[in-house]
Amino acid sequence: MLKQRVITALVLLAVLLPALFAPITWPFAVLTLVMIGAAGWEWARLNGLAGGAAIALGIVLAAACGAALWAGWAVAAPATAWWGATVVWVLGGVWAIKAGPTGWPALSRALRCALGLVALWTAWLALANAKSAGVNFILSIFCLVWAADIAAYFGGRRFGKRKLAPAISPGKSWEGVWSGMAGVIVLAALWLALDHSLAVDSSSLYTRLSQRLGVAGMVPALLFLAAMSVVGDLVESLAKRAVGAKDSSQLLPGHGGMLDRIDALLPVFPLALAISSL
Repeated sequence: MLKQRVITALVLLAVLLPALFAPITWPFAVLTLVMIGAAGWEWARLNGLAGGAAIALGIVLAAACGAALWAGWAVAAPATAWWGATVVWVLGGVWAIKAGPTGWPALSRALRCALGLVALWTAWLALANAKSAGVNFILSIFCLVWAADIAAYFGGRRFGKRKLAPAISPGKSWEGVWSGMAGVIVLAALWLALDHSLAVDSSSLYTRLSQRLGVAGMVPALLFLAAMSVVGDLVESLAKRAVGAKDSSQLLPGHGGMLDRIDALLPVFPLALAISSL
């Protein structure tokens, strides 16, 4: 299993890194469009569609991303997209977590699929816009999610006592959440120092927030983004638990499905763009 995970990770990096560091936006936008389309197929399957219907939903999502790319939104999307995603994630995410795996299926299948498509489409749009803003900017958002996840894992293992959402993800604890938030603040401090000492192609998320909101505004904004990364993870987990699935699919050998790898990123990217547009 470990060998399989490593091989899959190396293949993904070999494909992603050249697109990420390309001087133009469209290779990364097209590559992530394919990945988001696959995630749409997985979401459809988790919510009761099968066979051709699930594939069709993934194709519709990819086509919607393609239409946005053709319209030029992959470089400069309207800010209303980020704020719309913020409303959906904050209100919908809180409701979904409160409802849990037993309450989630109470929503109509059409609404569940539609909410997933909106979340995935705005996440792709935010990814493409973040890439067009610069490598330093997009990496700072990726690393925020990774730092929150890593710090939460180790903090939860060391200090975890109070379960966060045992019906959805029994391994998560409130202590892990606080540790993840602390990790994000440490990362921000280090990144701000590097932004001021190194030649970078763009301002990071942390520099943008500190310049526009000040440190007093940046800190709660980053804590909010760290919290929303947990919400993204929990929403995908409850969708899987509602149907008794361990992984969203087996598209990525050793890693599960596409949604399993990007769930925490889905709310953070559009919300980060929303906050940095203030």
